[in-house]
Amino acid sequence: MDWVAWHDDYANPGSVLSGRLAVVRRIIREVLDDLPAGPVRAVSMCAGQGHDLLGALATHPRRGDVRARLVELDPRNAAVAEEHARQAGLPGIEVVRGDAGLMRHYRDVAPADLVLACGVFGNLTDTDVLRTVEACAQLCREGGTVVWTRHRRPPDLVPVIADWFSARGFEQTHLSDPAAGFGVGAHRLRHPPKPLPGPDRIFTFIPEKQPPPP
Repeated sequence: MDWVAWHDDYANPGSVLSGRLAVVRRIIREVLDDLPAGPVRAVSMCAGQGHDLLGALATHPRRGDVRARLVELDPRNAAVAEEHARQAGLPGIEVVRGDAGLMRHYRDVAPADLVLACGVFGNLTDTDVLRTVEACAQLCREGGTVVWTRHRRPPDLVPVIADWFSARGFEQTHLSDPAAGFGVGAHRLRHPPKPLPGPDRIFTFIPEKQPPPP
């Protein structure tokens, strides 16, 4: 898998990836609009080139409040994300080149106001998806929001993931219609975060041979 070329469809206005990106950016901007004044913390798992968060922040009035950590294993994508952040004038963005499935990359920035798990759940076993949902209850502050994506190929796990979040104290604020061709969810934590100590490994990324639908 060439994870740099995988991003090419973001530039195609008619692609599923482009449509998903627009929804994710809109949700991020809405989350920022609703947060109280002051610093904002964000983390992004498997951040790729950072199109979602960096694109949402580029013209947002609270761009200067955001301190974010983007974790990406592919060094080429990480370099692109760093350059995008520089060009957009976003000094609060930190790109970490490492395995996003390790909790060690998030402990010192959690709990966060915004957690992004976009392009992640389609490349995990169901067991690791559930484990990541549980980790999000550690990574979010009370009132913090997780934005996540998943393809809608059968068997469609999107409704199950939404139920997993709800069962762990999250309130659903968005779930895309199946007719959209992609799954985007947003869930807000309704209670204080769980303690962070625990296993370091959250998930193991298992890429498919072909780029999965989002």
